[in-house]
Amino acid sequence: MVFRSASVSSSPVASPRFSFVIPFVNEEATLGELHRRIAESVATVLGTGESYEVIFVDDGSIDGSVDAVEALVESHAEVSLVELQGNFGKSAALAAGFAEARGKIVFTLDADLQDDPKEIPRFLAELERGYDLVSGFKRTRHDPWHKVFPSRIFNWMVRTSTGIRLHDVNCGFKAYRRRVLENVRVYGELHRFVPVLAHWRRFRVGEIEVEHHPRRHGTSKFGGWRFFRGLMDLMTVTFLLRYERRPLHFFGALGGACLALGVGTGVYLTTVWLGGESIGQRPLLILSVLLMVIGVQILATGLIAELVVHLARNERPYVVRRRLGGADAREAPPLLPDHLFEGGRGGEAIGASTEGVRISRLQTGSDRRDEGTEA
Repeated sequence: MVFRSASVSSSPVASPRFSFVIPFVNEEATLGELHRRIAESVATVLGTGESYEVIFVDDGSIDGSVDAVEALVESHAEVSLVELQGNFGKSAALAAGFAEARGKIVFTLDADLQDDPKEIPRFLAELERGYDLVSGFKRTRHDPWHKVFPSRIFNWMVRTSTGIRLHDVNCGFKAYRRRVLENVRVYGELHRFVPVLAHWRRFRVGEIEVEHHPRRHGTSKFGGWRFFRGLMDLMTVTFLLRYERRPLHFFGALGGACLALGVGTGVYLTTVWLGGESIGQRPLLILSVLLMVIGVQILATGLIAELVVHLARNERPYVVRRRLGGADAREAPPLLPDHLFEGGRGGEAIGASTEGVRISRLQTGSDRRDEGTEA
């Protein structure tokens, strides 16, 4: 059972300058060291009176990762935990972290220590040059060839099809100005395409080369299907970039072409029939009817898509089991505004959350995790 304390802090809490959103699955051995490195790096760039927060998002861990973060929450006020009901995927985990983030600048990085927090000052320097989003670029990757080679092909395809000149859209180490995440929706497996979506919304996107370390603990959570799923997502993004708010332009062109070809063929056959020739046994007649039917169906699909866009409600792509740590009062608005979700911020399994109310005690470890989850 989950209990919430009845007390709400009456004094306003200043928004942190930085938020670090770190999704993880079964990374028990690295979480404490990662937090230590982040703290050391941030200490070199924080000004007087400024603060930061580290939001760990558990995406269905079945090892001791959650216990490790709970220990960090107990000893470090800047650390908080968002524990999802199970494994929802990296995009959903990032969206859950973004919904909790209050910082003016939001960093994302992987929990496996392959990303080095010492690069944080360099990201900030690039943001100061006027960029809204800065993505890392791993020129030298310490990964197996069967991950590196498909990744290079995939990144070339992204550059070719979207026009954004990034070397590595897959890199999890990124820095965002808050307004970027307020205007770019992350769902499905589109987290790797956030720079592309941000560029499409006319934000300035930059890139810096970052150091990449070999994985020393745990195993990769991405299998051989990642490349195929990436291609499908690339098709989705390419479509969204051009037709997200006007799907009838896509379906209309295709359906209109089929319909026009079918009508044109029908007019030709009608002329032949009026000339006294029989057309009943001609395959062209069947093709003409088929093209007209297909054209009408595609046009109807486009109209339905327009209706869906008009009536769409953006629902949370995840279910939160619990929250632990963080400020008692949150003055900054969430990165995912309440009006985007039916029912406000109450999309979690434990019921509607109240702004400024903190969880005081939580479920026992025996009923806390799902079994057999994998990223």
